[in-house]
Amino acid sequence: MGFSFGYGFKRRSYIFYQKGRNFFSTQWAGGVVLLFFVVVAMLLANIPATAEFYHALLEAPVGITVGSFRFGFDLERFVNDGLMMVFFFTVGLEIKREVVSGHLSTFRQAILPVAGALGGMVVPAVIYLLFNHGTQYAAGWGIPMATDIAFAIAIMSTVGNRVPVSLKVFLTALAVVDDLGAIVVIAVFYGASVNFKLLLAAAVFLFFAWLLNKLKVSSFLPYVLISVALWLLFYHSGVHATIAGVLLAMFIPSQPKYNKKYFLNKVRFFMDDFVSKDRDVPVTENEAQMLDLHRIGVIAADSASLSQRFEHLLAPWVNYFILPLFALVNAGVQITSAADLNLFGTTQGMGILFGLWIGKPLGITLLSLLFVKTGLAVMPAGASWKMFAAVACMGGIGFTMSIFMDTLAFASQPQFISTGKIAVLAASVVASVTGLAAVWAVHRVERGKSSPAANAESPEDGAGR
Repeated sequence: MGFSFGYGFKRRSYIFYQKGRNFFSTQWAGGVVLLFFVVVAMLLANIPATAEFYHALLEAPVGITVGSFRFGFDLERFVNDGLMMVFFFTVGLEIKREVVSGHLSTFRQAILPVAGALGGMVVPAVIYLLFNHGTQYAAGWGIPMATDIAFAIAIMSTVGNRVPVSLKVFLTALAVVDDLGAIVVIAVFYGASVNFKLLLAAAVFLFFAWLLNKLKVSSFLPYVLISVALWLLFYHSGVHATIAGVLLAMFIPSQPKYNKKYFLNKVRFFMDDFVSKDRDVPVTENEAQMLDLHRIGVIAADSASLSQRFEHLLAPWVNYFILPLFALVNAGVQITSAADLNLFGTTQGMGILFGLWIGKPLGITLLSLLFVKTGLAVMPAGASWKMFAAVACMGGIGFTMSIFMDTLAFASQPQFISTGKIAVLAASVVASVTGLAAVWAVHRVERGKSSPAANAESPEDGAGR
C-alpha cells in the first residue's frame, strides 16, 4: 500500500513536472503568465479585503542600507525605473540580433516590417491627437503606438496553422521595430530636463563597452558593472534610465569568440583525452577528466556569442519574473464606479481605444500596401491581403509598452494614469478578440474558396466560354 502510494505520487509529480516544463518552453507561455498577473493585480486592487494590502505593497521600500547610507525606492519605482532596464536590455539584444542575422538583416527582409511598424506608430498617434490636441491629455499621444510582443505571440499561437508562417514572422519583426520606435519616443519626448554632463559621462562608459567588444571580451562581469554605472548616470540625467539598457545592448558582442570548426576540433581533442585518462574510477575522483570537462565547458561557452548567452540567461527572468511583476505593479487599477469603465466619457480613453484598436491595423495595412504596390517590398509568402489585415489587428495589443508610456506621459498628472491603463487594457482585449475573429473568418472564407467543391467547374465555365 505504501509502495503503491509512493509510486503513484512520484509518477503524478513527474507528469506534472513534464507538463509544466513543456508549457514554459512554448512561445506563448510568457503571454499567459502576464495575463494571469494582470487579473491578479485587478482583483487585489478592487477587492476591499486586499486593496489596502495591495497599495501598501506598491509603497514597500526596496533598496540597500549600509550604516547611515541608504539607497532605495518604493516597489513601484524599483520595478518601473530599475528592473525594466533589464527588460529593455533584452529588447535591445533582440533588435540587434534581428538586424545582424535575423528577419531585419537585409533590406528586402526589413522593409515591409519597418513600413508596417512606421504606419502602426504614426496613425495611432494621429488618431489620439485628433481627440486630444490642445487638451490636458495631449501628452499621451505615444501611448497607442506600441505593440506588446509577448501578448501578440500568445494570441497568435491560438490560431495554429490558420495563419501562414510568413505572417507570424512579419508580426514578430514588426513588434521588434515597434519596440525600437517606442524606445526613441521615450528617449526624446518623455524625459525630464537633461543633464548633459551626466550623459557625457555615460558616453564614456559606452566607449568602454565598445572597447571591450572590440577586444572580444566574453565575460559577463565587465558589462554588468558598466550597466550599473550607466543606469545611475541615466537615472539622474533626466533621460529615462531604461534607455541605458538598450544602448548597452548595442555594444554586447554578437560574434562568438570561437567558430564552429575550432569548437569541433577542440571538443574532439578533449574528448579523446578524456577517454585516454579513464582509470575505472568515478569522474569526480579523476582530476584529469574533470579538467577536460571544464575545458569543454569553457570552449562551449565561448562558441556562443555573449549576446546569445545574455539572452538565454535573462529570458526566463524577464518573461516569468520582471514582466509579471511589472503587470502586478501597474495593472492594478482601482475601479470605484461604472463611470471609470466608460472610455467614451473622456477624450483620453477614446484616443487610446481607437488608436490601438483602429489606428494600429489601419496604419500597418495601409503603409504595407503602399510599399508592396510600389514594388519597394514584397508580400509575405502564401498570404492574402485579407489575412494580412486580420493579423494586423493583433498589432493593437499594446499592454506592456503602452502602460509604460502611460506612466511616463502623465508622471506630472497622476490622476490621468488610471484612465490610461484601463483604456490600454480594454483596447488590448478588443484588439485580441477582433484579430482572432478576423483570422477565423478569413481562414473560413479562403478555405471555402480552395475546397474541391468551390474549384469545380461552374455551369458558365463550360465549352462556350
